[in-house]
Amino acid sequence: MYARLLDIARSKHSVFLLGPRQVGKTSLIKATLKPDLYVNLLLQKEYLRYAKDPSLLTAEVKVIAQKKKSPLIVVDEIQRCPELLNEIHSMIESDIKPRFVMTGSSARKLKRTGVNLLGGRAIKKNLFPLTHGEIGSTFVLSDALRFGTLPSLVLESDTTEKIQLLQSYVETYLKEEVQQEAITRNIPAFARFLELAAFENGNLLNFNNIARDVGVGSKTIKDYFQILEDTLIGFFLLPYTRSHRDKLVKHPKFYFFDPGVVSALKSTLSSELIPGTPPYGHAFEHWCILEIQRLLAYRNKEARIHFFKTNDGTEIDLIIEMNNEVWAIEIKSSSHPTGSDLRGLKSFVKDHKPNFAICLCQTPRPFVIDKIEVLPWIDFFDRLQ
Repeated sequence: MYARLLDIARSKHSVFLLGPRQVGKTSLIKATLKPDLYVNLLLQKEYLRYAKDPSLLTAEVKVIAQKKKSPLIVVDEIQRCPELLNEIHSMIESDIKPRFVMTGSSARKLKRTGVNLLGGRAIKKNLFPLTHGEIGSTFVLSDALRFGTLPSLVLESDTTEKIQLLQSYVETYLKEEVQQEAITRNIPAFARFLELAAFENGNLLNFNNIARDVGVGSKTIKDYFQILEDTLIGFFLLPYTRSHRDKLVKHPKFYFFDPGVVSALKSTLSSELIPGTPPYGHAFEHWCILEIQRLLAYRNKEARIHFFKTNDGTEIDLIIEMNNEVWAIEIKSSSHPTGSDLRGLKSFVKDHKPNFAICLCQTPRPFVIDKIEVLPWIDFFDRLQ
């Protein structure tokens, strides 16, 4: 078990612990909490008990509360039986005041059924695949770019097993469970969409073009992307629009939550990533953006991330708005980016005057180009924390 950056043990409030399957939610709970009652709704027998009579949970907690004040109750995969949230809400407001930790891998069912989301009585926390710091001294960048950092993949040393695990993850989770969330009868279209979405990972999205290739309407494609976001499989990155005088591109980007999942969907797991090639550069950029997202979330930073691109070609990989500051970030996979590699960042600095202009890359030591800091990626992540 890796020591995780996310600490849920110290919270005095109930917690929604959200994250895709296999990121380690259950392992984190078992390693850091000692619940007085653990309800695993992935077990069909458990699910049927509470689906038939949600009030059974209240009855069980009341018995526990007779022996222990403010008991800790864990409900794993709460979206399988969202009706339990009414019972949980009632108990939190009652004299017994239990503390709940509720895990989930999908917010879609909760949104769709319009159930009680506890009205702010539970703190939402997100758990992601492992960061480089959580992996520690055994972290291998090339493995993270190719296979991602789901805990089961990091623990597996055999390449063939890694490939099979990721293929299984895509087949059994994405192409079956997410399809069930979609409630779509056009399963072949959704399967084609998943593959195309992987190839568009990190690109500007043109919903009409994807719709034409999949053979469905553009509204359906937007719905499919929303399904991926609701099931925590990825997220939209929106353009930075602080300056209205620029002709900014309005199309969003979409990033999957793990590089290995992208490789599996593209069927490129067997191909090694070669430094200096476009696939390597894309994978490095993807991983860096994911790492930044995770570190900001774990440190409870009130930060917003965007990308910047104008119709005349000026582009910045990431804009971070944090603590009333603007960080302009360019990501390069090379070990020695030159001034010509940073033209977009220089243009942004001239027009927008960010607080920090940084190129994170694989240089062994920091240096400066025209007031732009060029940092080893690990140095940048240390600063971000």
